[in-house]
Amino acid sequence: MPKRTPPLQALHAFVVTSRYLNLTHAAKELFVTQGAVSRQIATLEAYLGFRLFHRHARGLTLTRQGRMLLPEVQSAFDQLFHATEKLCHENAEIHLKAPTCSIRWLLPQLIRLRKEQPALNVALTTTTDHSVDFNTEHYDAAIVFSQTPLTHLPDTHLLFSERLSPVIAPHLYTGDILTRGECSLQDLTLLHPTPDKTDWALWSQTASVPLESLTRHQYFDTMELAISAAIQGFGIAIADCTLVEEDIRMKRLLRPFSQTVNTGAGYYLHYRSGKNPHPLLSELITWFTG
Repeated sequence: MPKRTPPLQALHAFVVTSRYLNLTHAAKELFVTQGAVSRQIATLEAYLGFRLFHRHARGLTLTRQGRMLLPEVQSAFDQLFHATEKLCHENAEIHLKAPTCSIRWLLPQLIRLRKEQPALNVALTTTTDHSVDFNTEHYDAAIVFSQTPLTHLPDTHLLFSERLSPVIAPHLYTGDILTRGECSLQDLTLLHPTPDKTDWALWSQTASVPLESLTRHQYFDTMELAISAAIQGFGIAIADCTLVEEDIRMKRLLRPFSQTVNTGAGYYLHYRSGKNPHPLLSELITWFTG
Protein backbone atom coordinates (compact mmCIF):
# COMPACT_ATOMS: atom_id res chain seq x y z
CA MET A 1 0.00 0.00 0.00
CA PRO A 2 1.55 3.37 -1.00
CA LYS A 3 2.46 5.71 1.81
CA ARG A 4 0.51 8.92 2.24
CA THR A 5 2.48 12.09 1.57
CA PRO A 6 2.33 14.37 4.60
CA PRO A 7 1.09 17.93 4.01
CA LEU A 8 4.44 19.69 3.60
CA GLN A 9 3.02 23.22 3.70
CA ALA A 10 1.26 22.42 6.95
CA LEU A 11 4.48 20.93 8.37
CA HIS A 12 6.31 24.14 7.52
CA ALA A 13 3.58 26.15 9.25
CA PHE A 14 4.00 23.88 12.28
CA VAL A 15 7.77 24.55 12.43
CA VAL A 16 7.35 28.32 12.12
CA THR A 17 4.52 28.44 14.65
CA SER A 18 6.59 26.37 17.09
CA ARG A 19 9.33 28.98 16.85
CA TYR A 20 7.07 31.84 17.92
CA LEU A 21 4.25 30.02 19.76
CA ASN A 22 2.14 32.83 18.33
CA LEU A 23 -0.11 32.62 15.25
CA THR A 24 0.20 36.31 14.42
CA HIS A 25 4.01 36.23 14.33
CA ALA A 26 4.00 32.98 12.35
CA ALA A 27 1.57 34.45 9.82
CA LYS A 28 3.85 37.47 9.32
CA GLU A 29 6.85 35.28 8.50
CA LEU A 30 4.81 33.06 6.19
CA PHE A 31 3.17 36.03 4.40
CA VAL A 32 -0.33 34.64 5.06
CA THR A 33 -3.18 35.47 7.39
CA GLN A 34 -3.46 34.24 10.96
CA GLY A 35 -6.52 32.23 9.93
CA ALA A 36 -4.54 30.51 7.17
CA VAL A 37 -1.88 29.41 9.67
CA SER A 38 -4.57 28.11 12.02
CA ARG A 39 -6.12 26.08 9.19
CA GLN A 40 -2.73 24.63 8.23
CA ILE A 41 -2.15 23.48 11.81
CA ALA A 42 -5.65 21.98 11.96
CA THR A 43 -5.00 20.12 8.67
CA LEU A 44 -1.77 18.66 10.05
CA GLU A 45 -3.41 17.66 13.34
CA ALA A 46 -6.19 15.92 11.40
CA TYR A 47 -3.60 14.07 9.29
CA LEU A 48 -1.62 12.96 12.37
CA GLY A 49 -4.58 12.19 14.56
CA PHE A 50 -3.37 14.16 17.57
CA ARG A 51 -3.06 17.74 18.71
CA LEU A 52 0.21 19.65 18.39
CA PHE A 53 -0.57 22.75 20.44
CA HIS A 54 -2.46 23.72 23.54
CA ARG A 55 -4.36 26.95 22.86
CA HIS A 56 -4.26 29.59 25.58
CA ALA A 57 -5.49 33.15 25.80
CA ARG A 58 -1.93 34.50 25.64
CA GLY A 59 -0.52 32.11 23.05
CA LEU A 60 0.35 28.49 22.41
CA THR A 61 2.34 25.69 24.01
CA LEU A 62 3.43 22.44 22.40
CA THR A 63 1.74 19.23 23.45
CA ARG A 64 3.87 16.20 24.35
CA GLN A 65 3.37 14.83 20.81
CA GLY A 66 4.25 18.25 19.36
CA ARG A 67 7.52 18.36 21.31
CA MET A 68 8.39 14.87 20.08
CA LEU A 69 7.61 15.68 16.45
CA LEU A 70 9.30 19.08 16.22
CA PRO A 71 13.02 18.07 16.22
CA GLU A 72 12.53 15.53 13.42
CA VAL A 73 10.51 17.89 11.23
CA GLN A 74 12.86 20.81 11.91
CA SER A 75 15.86 18.67 10.93
CA ALA A 76 14.16 17.58 7.70
CA PHE A 77 13.39 21.18 6.70
CA ASP A 78 16.93 22.29 7.58
CA GLN A 79 18.31 19.62 5.23
CA LEU A 80 15.85 20.63 2.52
CA PHE A 81 16.72 24.33 2.80
CA HIS A 82 20.45 23.57 2.84
CA ALA A 83 20.24 21.46 -0.32
CA THR A 84 18.18 23.97 -2.29
CA GLU A 85 20.19 26.97 -1.10
CA LYS A 86 23.43 25.26 -2.11
CA LEU A 87 22.12 24.61 -5.62
CA CYS A 88 20.85 28.19 -5.90
CA HIS A 89 24.26 29.51 -4.90
CA GLU A 90 26.00 27.33 -7.47
CA ASN A 91 23.69 27.94 -10.42
CA ALA A 92 21.73 31.17 -9.99
CA GLU A 93 22.55 34.37 -11.85
CA ILE A 94 21.94 37.85 -10.55
CA HIS A 95 20.57 40.08 -13.30
CA LEU A 96 22.13 43.53 -13.08
CA LYS A 97 21.17 46.54 -15.20
CA ALA A 98 23.65 49.38 -15.65
CA PRO A 99 23.87 52.54 -17.76
CA THR A 100 26.67 52.56 -20.34
CA CYS A 101 28.16 55.63 -18.68
CA SER A 102 29.07 53.51 -15.62
CA ILE A 103 30.78 50.69 -17.50
CA ARG A 104 34.37 51.95 -17.15
CA TRP A 105 33.99 51.78 -13.37
CA LEU A 106 31.74 48.73 -13.24
CA LEU A 107 33.73 46.24 -15.33
CA PRO A 108 36.83 46.33 -13.07
CA GLN A 109 34.50 45.86 -10.10
CA LEU A 110 32.89 42.78 -11.68
CA ILE A 111 36.31 41.32 -12.55
CA ARG A 112 37.37 41.69 -8.92
CA LEU A 113 34.03 40.28 -7.76
CA ARG A 114 34.51 37.16 -9.91
CA LYS A 115 37.96 36.58 -8.40
CA GLU A 116 36.88 37.14 -4.80
CA GLN A 117 33.43 35.52 -4.89
CA PRO A 118 33.14 33.14 -7.87
CA ALA A 119 29.71 31.94 -6.68
CA LEU A 120 28.22 35.36 -7.50
CA ASN A 121 27.36 35.04 -11.18
CA VAL A 122 26.27 38.42 -12.53
CA ALA A 123 24.41 38.69 -15.85
CA LEU A 124 25.02 42.29 -16.94
CA THR A 125 22.76 44.31 -19.25
CA THR A 126 23.90 47.79 -20.33
CA THR A 127 21.55 50.50 -21.52
CA THR A 128 21.34 54.25 -22.03
CA ASP A 129 18.43 54.25 -19.58
CA HIS A 130 19.42 55.72 -16.20
CA SER A 131 16.54 54.26 -14.18
CA VAL A 132 14.86 50.93 -13.41
CA ASP A 133 11.29 49.77 -12.75
CA PHE A 134 11.25 46.45 -10.90
CA ASN A 135 7.51 46.15 -11.50
CA THR A 136 8.02 45.75 -15.24
CA GLU A 137 11.70 44.74 -15.58
CA HIS A 138 13.18 41.39 -14.60
CA TYR A 139 16.42 42.70 -13.03
CA ASP A 140 17.46 41.90 -9.46
CA ALA A 141 19.48 45.10 -9.09
CA ALA A 142 20.52 48.14 -11.10
CA ILE A 143 23.17 50.83 -11.17
CA VAL A 144 21.21 54.08 -11.39
CA PHE A 145 22.58 57.50 -12.34
CA SER A 146 20.58 60.39 -10.91
CA GLN A 147 20.99 64.15 -11.07
CA THR A 148 19.29 64.44 -7.66
CA PRO A 149 20.06 62.51 -4.43
CA LEU A 150 18.25 59.17 -3.99
CA THR A 151 19.45 58.34 -0.49
CA HIS A 152 15.94 58.91 0.87
CA LEU A 153 14.63 55.96 -1.12
CA PRO A 154 14.51 52.48 0.43
CA ASP A 155 16.67 49.71 -1.05
CA THR A 156 19.10 52.27 -2.51
CA HIS A 157 22.77 52.91 -1.69
CA LEU A 158 25.06 55.66 -2.96
CA LEU A 159 28.07 54.15 -4.76
CA PHE A 160 29.87 57.41 -5.55
CA SER A 161 29.10 61.05 -6.27
CA GLU A 162 29.85 62.60 -9.65
CA ARG A 163 33.01 64.71 -9.65
CA LEU A 164 34.12 66.17 -13.01
CA SER A 165 37.54 67.08 -14.35
CA PRO A 166 39.15 67.22 -17.82
CA VAL A 167 41.09 64.17 -19.07
CA ILE A 168 43.38 63.76 -22.05
CA ALA A 169 45.48 61.05 -23.68
CA PRO A 170 49.13 61.25 -22.53
CA HIS A 171 50.46 61.59 -26.07
CA LEU A 172 48.44 64.81 -26.52
CA TYR A 173 49.68 66.38 -23.31
CA THR A 174 52.61 68.64 -24.17
CA GLY A 175 53.12 70.13 -20.75
CA ASP A 176 52.05 73.62 -21.82
CA ILE A 177 48.28 73.13 -21.53
CA LEU A 178 48.63 75.22 -18.40
CA THR A 179 50.45 78.48 -19.16
CA ARG A 180 50.78 81.15 -16.48
CA GLY A 181 47.77 79.68 -14.70
CA GLU A 182 45.51 80.12 -17.72
CA CYS A 183 44.10 77.55 -20.09
CA SER A 184 45.83 77.03 -23.44
CA LEU A 185 43.57 74.64 -25.33
CA GLN A 186 43.31 76.31 -28.70
CA ASP A 187 44.73 73.33 -30.59
CA LEU A 188 42.50 70.77 -28.85
CA THR A 189 38.92 69.68 -29.48
CA LEU A 190 36.60 69.79 -26.46
CA LEU A 191 34.75 66.49 -26.21
CA HIS A 192 31.26 66.80 -24.73
CA PRO A 193 29.27 63.89 -23.19
CA THR A 194 26.02 65.77 -24.01
CA PRO A 195 25.04 68.27 -26.73
CA ASP A 196 24.34 71.09 -24.26
CA LYS A 197 27.96 71.68 -23.07
CA THR A 198 26.69 71.67 -19.47
CA ASP A 199 29.54 69.66 -17.92
CA TRP A 200 32.33 71.71 -19.49
CA ALA A 201 30.53 74.96 -18.61
CA LEU A 202 30.09 73.93 -14.99
CA TRP A 203 33.74 72.95 -14.63
CA SER A 204 34.92 76.12 -16.40
CA GLN A 205 32.93 78.32 -14.04
CA THR A 206 34.08 76.48 -10.91
CA ALA A 207 37.74 76.29 -11.97
CA SER A 208 37.78 79.87 -13.35
CA VAL A 209 39.17 78.61 -16.65
CA PRO A 210 37.60 80.50 -19.60
CA LEU A 211 36.54 78.41 -22.58
CA GLU A 212 34.41 80.89 -24.52
CA SER A 213 37.02 81.47 -27.23
CA LEU A 214 37.37 77.79 -28.10
CA THR A 215 35.64 76.82 -31.31
CA ARG A 216 36.49 73.13 -31.77
CA HIS A 217 33.81 70.92 -30.20
CA GLN A 218 32.64 67.35 -30.62
CA TYR A 219 29.42 66.05 -29.07
CA PHE A 220 28.57 62.50 -27.98
CA ASP A 221 25.49 60.75 -26.65
CA THR A 222 27.19 59.35 -23.54
CA MET A 223 30.18 60.05 -21.31
CA GLU A 224 31.53 56.59 -22.17
CA LEU A 225 31.85 57.61 -25.84
CA ALA A 226 33.51 60.91 -24.95
CA ILE A 227 36.04 59.15 -22.71
CA SER A 228 36.78 56.55 -25.39
CA ALA A 229 37.36 59.34 -27.91
CA ALA A 230 39.77 61.04 -25.50
CA ILE A 231 41.76 57.81 -25.11
CA GLN A 232 42.03 57.62 -28.91
CA GLY A 233 43.45 61.16 -29.00
CA PHE A 234 40.39 62.90 -30.47
CA GLY A 235 40.61 65.74 -27.95
CA ILE A 236 40.18 66.58 -24.28
CA ALA A 237 37.07 65.28 -22.49
CA ILE A 238 35.25 66.23 -19.33
CA ALA A 239 34.73 63.07 -17.27
CA ASP A 240 33.79 61.75 -13.87
CA CYS A 241 36.95 61.17 -11.84
CA THR A 242 35.76 57.83 -10.45
CA LEU A 243 34.80 56.49 -13.88
CA VAL A 244 38.31 57.11 -15.26
CA GLU A 245 40.30 55.92 -12.22
CA GLU A 246 41.31 52.70 -13.99
CA ASP A 247 42.21 54.55 -17.21
CA ILE A 248 44.44 56.94 -15.26
CA ARG A 249 46.04 54.08 -13.32
CA MET A 250 46.78 52.28 -16.60
CA LYS A 251 48.11 55.57 -18.10
CA ARG A 252 45.53 55.61 -20.87
CA LEU A 253 44.47 59.06 -19.64
CA LEU A 254 45.78 61.79 -17.38
CA ARG A 255 44.24 64.79 -15.66
CA PRO A 256 45.99 68.01 -16.72
CA PHE A 257 44.03 70.12 -14.21
CA SER A 258 43.72 69.60 -10.48
CA GLN A 259 40.37 71.41 -10.27
CA THR A 260 37.25 69.24 -9.94
CA VAL A 261 33.58 70.09 -9.61
CA ASN A 262 30.90 68.18 -7.70
CA THR A 263 27.70 68.22 -9.74
CA GLY A 264 25.33 66.88 -7.06
CA ALA A 265 24.60 63.83 -9.21
CA GLY A 266 25.55 60.31 -8.23
CA TYR A 267 25.62 56.63 -9.08
CA TYR A 268 23.43 54.42 -6.89
CA LEU A 269 22.84 50.72 -6.37
CA HIS A 270 19.09 50.09 -6.42
CA TYR A 271 17.84 46.56 -5.75
CA ARG A 272 14.67 44.54 -5.74
CA SER A 273 12.95 44.05 -2.39
CA GLY A 274 9.88 42.25 -1.09
CA LYS A 275 8.96 38.60 -1.06
CA ASN A 276 11.31 35.93 -2.44
CA PRO A 277 14.41 38.02 -3.28
CA HIS A 278 17.29 36.43 -5.18
CA PRO A 279 19.20 34.14 -2.76
CA LEU A 280 22.52 35.87 -3.52
CA LEU A 281 21.26 39.45 -3.72
CA SER A 282 22.20 40.33 -0.15
CA GLU A 283 25.78 39.17 -0.82
CA LEU A 284 26.00 41.37 -3.92
CA ILE A 285 24.70 44.37 -1.98
CA THR A 286 27.20 43.79 0.82
CA TRP A 287 30.06 43.45 -1.66
CA PHE A 288 29.23 46.72 -3.45
CA THR A 289 28.44 48.78 -0.36
CA GLY A 290 30.95 47.33 2.06
